[in-house]
Amino acid sequence: MILREFYLEKKQRIGRSYDFINVCEWFAEKSDLILLLFDAHKLDISDEFKRSIEALKGNDDKIRIVLNKADAINAQQLMRVYGALMWSLGKVVLTPEVMRVYISSFWDKEYHNKDNVKLFEAEKRDLLEDLLSLPRNSAVRKVNELVKRTRNLRAHALILSHLKNKMPAIFGKETRQKELIDNLDSEFVEIQRMYKIPPGDFPESQRYKDRLRDKNFSNFPKYSERLFNSLEEILSRDLPLLMNMVLPEKPKDVNPFDDSDWVVSMEEKQVYDNIFYGLQLERGKLPGNQARQVLLDTGISKQFLRQIWTLSDIEKDGTLDVDEFALAMHLVELVKKGKPIPTELTEEMKPPSKRN
Repeated sequence: MILREFYLEKKQRIGRSYDFINVCEWFAEKSDLILLLFDAHKLDISDEFKRSIEALKGNDDKIRIVLNKADAINAQQLMRVYGALMWSLGKVVLTPEVMRVYISSFWDKEYHNKDNVKLFEAEKRDLLEDLLSLPRNSAVRKVNELVKRTRNLRAHALILSHLKNKMPAIFGKETRQKELIDNLDSEFVEIQRMYKIPPGDFPESQRYKDRLRDKNFSNFPKYSERLFNSLEEILSRDLPLLMNMVLPEKPKDVNPFDDSDWVVSMEEKQVYDNIFYGLQLERGKLPGNQARQVLLDTGISKQFLRQIWTLSDIEKDGTLDVDEFALAMHLVELVKKGKPIPTELTEEMKPPSKRN
C-alpha cells in the first residue's frame, strides 16, 4: 500500500509540466477561502500535500479544515479521529491559532451513524454561513492584502538601504556581501529595532538570501525619507480611511462613536482606530499573536498583559476587533498612569457594541 501511494505520487509529479507547489501558493494569495479536505478513514498527509499546505504560509486566516464522512464512525471513534487530525496538522501548519474544523458528511444522503446528527447539521450550517459571507468579506480581505503588501514594501525598502549602507566604499565588497547574506537574520533584527518595524512584516529569510546572492548591494537604492514618510502616511491615514469605507455596517441601533457613557472618548477612539487599521488584520480582526506584540510595544509589563487580554477579548475568539482593541489600549493607558485594572469590566467599560 505504501509503495503504491509512493508510485502514484511520483507519477503525479512526473506527469505535470508545471511547478504544482508554486501554483498552489499563487492561488492561495488570490483566494478568499481555502478548504483542506480530509476523509475520516484516511488522515494521512502525503509529502506533496504537506508541501502544498506549507505553501499556504501567510494565508492562515483563510484556511478551513473539512473532515468529511464523519457519519461512518461512532462518537468515540470520531473523538480519536479528530485528535489524530489535529496532531497531524499541528506538525505542518505552524500557527498559534487553532484552525476551524468542520465535521460532518457533506452530501444529501441519510447519515449512516446517527450518534452526532445535531453536530453534523450545525457544522453544515456553519460552513454554509462561512461560504455565504465571502462576498461581504472579500472587500475587507482585499484591503487587508493591500495593507500587508504596503508593510512588506516598507520592510523591503529598509532592507535594501540597510544592506547598501553596510557595504565598504572600495575594497572587500564580495567578502562583506557574503557576510551580510549569511547573517541576514541578525540584520533583520537590527532593522526591526532601528525603525520599530514588526517582525511579521519581513520576508522569509532563506528565500530572501537566495534572491540576494546574485545581486550587487552597492547598486541598491539609498534610504529615502520622502518614500518612508509617504508609506507611513498611507498606513496611518489612507488605508484606515479605506478600511472604514469597506467594513460591514454596524446595526443602526448601535453607535459606538456617539456614546457618551463609554470610558473611551471619541478622541481616543479615533487614535486607536487609526492604529488598528494600520496593522495586519485577518478578516477585519487582529490575531492574538499580533495583538500581544502591539500591547508589549507600548512598554507595559508582561504581568499586566494576560489581565488586559482577558478583559479585552470580550467575544473570547482569540482576536480583537476594532472596539475590543480600543478597550485594550485604554487599559494600557490605565497601567501607564499607575491606576489599577479592574478584575472585571464595568458596564461603562464595555464597548456599546458589546452590551446586551
